[in-house]
Amino acid sequence: MTYEEALKQLEDIVSKVESDELDIDNLGKQLKKAQQLIKLCKDKLAKADEDINEVLKKD
Repeated sequence: MTYEEALKQLEDIVSKVESDELDIDNLGKQLKKAQQLIKLCKDKLAKADEDINEVLKKD
């Protein structure tokens, strides 16, 4: 999954939570999914930061 796809899914979850579209059972599931997506995004950002720093060190 790309960063953009994960971010889009997070935005969809937030939208559903804010509009009270989720019942209590689905809310728990969606919050767990959001937690996983946030971790994925953080990991991808950290990797991109490492890659950028490595490129800058070479110059």
